[in-house]
Amino acid sequence: MNQDKNEENEPEPEEQSPEDAIPTEDAPEDVPGETPEEDVPGDEAPQEAPDNEAGPPLEEQVAELNDKLLRALAEAENVRRRAERDREDASKYAITNFARDMLAVADNTRRAMDSVDADQRKNDAALEQLMVGLELVERELLATFERFNIKTIEAIGEKFDHNLHEAMFEMEDPSKPAGTVVQEMERGYVLHDRLLRPAKVGISKGGPKAASPNTNETADEGQKDGKPEGKNEGRAAYEDKGKGPGAQLDEEL
Repeated sequence: MNQDKNEENEPEPEEQSPEDAIPTEDAPEDVPGETPEEDVPGDEAPQEAPDNEAGPPLEEQVAELNDKLLRALAEAENVRRRAERDREDASKYAITNFARDMLAVADNTRRAMDSVDADQRKNDAALEQLMVGLELVERELLATFERFNIKTIEAIGEKFDHNLHEAMFEMEDPSKPAGTVVQEMERGYVLHDRLLRPAKVGISKGGPKAASPNTNETADEGQKDGKPEGKNEGRAAYEDKGKGPGAQLDEEL
């Protein structure tokens, strides 16, 4: 009886489920659409094909780099020279606008002096003193122009130059060659070698044309003893041809 009670009191063993009874390893999940990679014996990773196209030789590369270097140096030198020329021009012609405005002062001073006759100056002492003061002002103004390389253009008696003169009218004057400046209405100025204001002038017409000296020199050199040199040389060359072997062949025939 006691034995039966003991058997009844013993705990019954827990039932294990089939999943707990058989231990399983975590199997990799199968991804649909993918197949497991298989190791193929003898297969290796693809190697890069050698580059069969050889680059340019070193001599060509050196020549190309040398050419680029020379071009860069030449460009840098051109930039330096251009900057230096611009700096010189800026320093030389910086007063261009101021000088052009000051020309009106010189013009008005000259007009004031030309408006008074010499007889009036002699008869009026006060007027003479005033004119002397104007002359001093003009002289000092022109001296200041000279210090800053502002020079007047000499136009009277010169041949008309469109770079320096501005023709306002023409007048008959047979005694002067055509195109000669015979009258100056407004004085012209230059700043260094650049035109500041052209001279307004009147030129002559009706006179003989001015002959250029180069034309006369070339005509005198081309003629000697009344005959051109070209004809004499051509005749001598023609006579020499008759002494060649072709002339002897004609005589034999």
